[in-house]
Parts: sequence; C-alpha cells; structure tokens
Amino acid sequence: MAITRREMLRTTGLLAGGSVLAAESTVTGAVAAAGGVGAAGAAAADTPADIFDYEKLAPTRMTTMGWNYISGGAADELSLRWNHEAYSRLRLRPRILVDVSVLDTRVTLFGRELAFPILLAPTAYHKLAHPDGEVATARGAHASGALMVVSTSATTSLEDVASAAPGPKWFQLYVQPDREFTRELIRRAEAARYEVLVVTVDSPVLGARYRETRTKFTLPPGIERANLKGLKTATGGHRATEDTIYSALLDPKLTWKEIEWLRSITKLPVVLKGVMNADDAARAVDVGAAGLIVSNHGGRNLDTLPATIDALPEVAARIGGRVPVLVDGGIRRGTDVLKAISFGASAVLIGRPYLYGLAVGGADGVARVVNILRREFEMAMALTGRTTVAQIDRDVIWR
Repeated sequence: MAITRREMLRTTGLLAGGSVLAAESTVTGAVAAAGGVGAAGAAAADTPADIFDYEKLAPTRMTTMGWNYISGGAADELSLRWNHEAYSRLRLRPRILVDVSVLDTRVTLFGRELAFPILLAPTAYHKLAHPDGEVATARGAHASGALMVVSTSATTSLEDVASAAPGPKWFQLYVQPDREFTRELIRRAEAARYEVLVVTVDSPVLGARYRETRTKFTLPPGIERANLKGLKTATGGHRATEDTIYSALLDPKLTWKEIEWLRSITKLPVVLKGVMNADDAARAVDVGAAGLIVSNHGGRNLDTLPATIDALPEVAARIGGRVPVLVDGGIRRGTDVLKAISFGASAVLIGRPYLYGLAVGGADGVARVVNILRREFEMAMALTGRTTVAQIDRDVIWR
C-alpha cells in the first residue's frame, strides 16, 4: 500500500494527531501495513510530544479563519515573535549533587493553594477550536489541576463553564460601555463562585490584526459571545470599521476611576491584566489592585511592545512583593516558567498552547498540554537544584 506524503509527515510527528484522536488510528494502521515503523512505533510517533507538535497539528483541525484568529498578532507580529524569543535568549545555570528526590511546585494566590504555578489565560472563542468550546477547556483544566481564567468573550456562558467541571476559576472582564451590564456580569461571576476578577486594561481599542482583516473575521453562525447576550455585540465580528478605530465591544473611556468603581461594587480581588509599565503598576497597587498581570495581549494589540519577560523585572521590582505579579505571553516550555518565576513572577498564564491542545484533542488535549508544561517545569527545577518554587531566584539565570 502506498503511503501518502501527509501520512509520512504524520508518522514523524509533524502532523501528529495524538493517540487521543480516533481518526489517527487509520494512519497508524496504514503505516504498519506498509511495513513502516510498526503499529507500536507509529502509535508513539502519532502522539504529539510537546507544545510545538500540537501547534503544528492544530491548524489542520480548524477553519482557516479560526486558526488565523488564534495564532495571529498585530501588524508585523514582532511582539508576538519576541515574546518567546526573549525566553530563548535566557540561559540557565545548573546545579549538581542536590537532593531533588522531592519537588514542591505549590503556590498560593489570593488564599487559594494551587498545585503548580501555571494558569490558563483568558482567551476568546474556544468553539473556533473545538465544538465543545470552553466546556472542554474547563474539563481539561480540572483534569490537569490547572486554574482556568474565563473570558468575557467566551462562546459558553460563565455559568455553564463554572458548572462544567469543579475546581477554582477566575473571570476576566472587559468593562462594557454599558456600566449596568458590566455590574450584572460581575454579579453573575460572584454568584457562579468565581474567585478573582481579572480586568483587562490594555485594550481601549484593538490593534491592527491583518490576519483577521484578510480572512474577514466574524463569528460563524451558531457561535456567539454567550456572556454578552442582550447586547447587539453578542454576535458577528469584533473589528472596528475602516472609518474608525473604535470597537463596540470595548470602552475607550476606561480610566483609573473605573477601577476604583469596580472595587467598590465587588468583594472579589481585582487583578489588572495588561500592565507593562512600572509606573502604571505602582499606581494600580495604590488604587487597590490585588494583583497584576504583565501582558502585551499576546502581541495582538500594539506591535513592537517588548516581550513580557523583558518588562517583568521592572514591574516586579517596583511592586516589591506587595501584591502577586503574574505574566503571560510566549511561554512554550517548562524552562520558560522557571525563568519567569526567577524574574519575579508569582505564576504564569498560557493562552495559545492550550488552545492548540483543545483543537487537537478537546479536553484531553488541554490536559495533556498542561501536563507537558508542568513536567518540563519540574525537570527544570530539578536540574537547577531547586526543590521549591520559593527557591527559584535570579541565580538560576546564567549571567
């Protein structure tokens, strides 16, 4: 039996579907029957080994429009690229003859102990990646022990996500121009037992996302922004028209005064996401922010912003441990998690990696991506002689 080029690529992992996907069994059988690597060897090769394998396979499981939305960035996508490249430039300092037979990866955030410092960042439109959308993500997060941050722009209601799987969850808020609708969203999050309110503060407007422009991005029929039901913006596209830079989904009038207002109407800890400037970080703490997330919106808004790992040390130094500082953007390896913590992060968030897992294997794919990253992080701890997260300091970086 002749083997197609696509089948050969799959056997090498370049288009690996993962053993969690029943459809891939036909590929394994074809390779074995053709006298290739054998059934057992093909099955092993078909399982994505790392996050980059999932990234290679994910676009084959999605529409072109959906893939370009998830994977794209702003303008020339320089910040998107720099986010990971900056981690690649940091070298680690190993330590030898340290007893690393027991590792403790636990961290505590806002009174909640987490098994490891890797969270699922808020990302929109999970049904573009998988029919079960955020429900599958929540189940994968629970299976892996990860905390999920649910987006305002989810394609499943925050209540349905909360009930899909146990485990702690945070809610990410885009403050709406309709303040009463915003107030109601917060009430709903509180009622559904979300534990932290993550307010995105870096998006008065969207960036120049040309991949979305070229594919004429809009939500497909049957998919909506489930948390925005009752607003005209619940369906359709989110891009501004060509005669304006403003989107109906975002509030360009958002200021520090609104942060104070949010704190006055909720008892949830308010964490600000999108802080890159140390002066902004200091002011955020002064107005009562319970935590900060250093983020450049995944390179999706203002291009040529520095990588988040480059911005993190200055922010963390200015805050001086007064509140937790988290970071997202570009994390693809467990060594990246170690480096971020050494630069002052209390924990990290991943976005695109778990969406790759979602596209490839649904809930199982999400769980496996998290577990790959967690295992790599444990290896990095052991090989740098750190047995607890608290021991991870700047000395792990080769200088």
